[in-house]
Amino acid sequence: MPHLFGAVVLVTGANGGLGGEFVEQALARGAAKVYAAARHPQEWHDSRIVPLALDVTSPASIRTALTEAPDVTVLINNAGISVESDTLVDLSDEEFRRVMETNFFGPVALTRAFAPVLAASGTSAVLNIHSALSWIALTGAYSASKAALWSATNSFRLELAHQGTHVTGVHVAYIDTEMAKGVDAPKISPGEVVRKSFDGLEQGDYEVIVDDITAGVKLGLAGPIMDLYPALAAKAPETA
Repeated sequence: MPHLFGAVVLVTGANGGLGGEFVEQALARGAAKVYAAARHPQEWHDSRIVPLALDVTSPASIRTALTEAPDVTVLINNAGISVESDTLVDLSDEEFRRVMETNFFGPVALTRAFAPVLAASGTSAVLNIHSALSWIALTGAYSASKAALWSATNSFRLELAHQGTHVTGVHVAYIDTEMAKGVDAPKISPGEVVRKSFDGLEQGDYEVIVDDITAGVKLGLAGPIMDLYPALAAKAPETA
């Protein structure tokens, strides 16, 4: 079972509100070192934090990170983006690809690259940040990218289990960070998200459902599709 005490952690998207919490709380739980990865890494207050330049959409950047962080035991795929006016019909090809590259291809490529490093430690973990939107398409590209990452996480769980790498997926609705600043809905604090994520990881959970909204969406998957998407009911053909 993976533990944060003594772990060497790599956090992507470390400059953001959620990423920063992952860095700080990993240290609070006894991590020996945290690689705080971002495209433009910032300075940190603790010598145990190692700033790491990493663009998850760049294969070359991932290869460089692999050489600079050869001792990782816990990989946290936190980096992600969203875009405005996110509908599959109207979104530009460029923006659609940017979302998929960052939210799906990036974490998958990073996990593939670091799999041998994680295997070398004997007991290791991958923590992927999903979304309630992995299970309900309230946006176009973002929902699609998170649904794809959820599927990849399920595959990685099976493929990496033999090497002692535990894979946990975190599903959460709106978090009180810059990404959700324009959302008028209940939001959970980054600190609470990270606390529950790390609790689940250290308990050996494969899936962490952070909040009630997300739990309700997951339950809805077992019901009629029109219960998840009420707009479809209004457009359903009348029966004689």
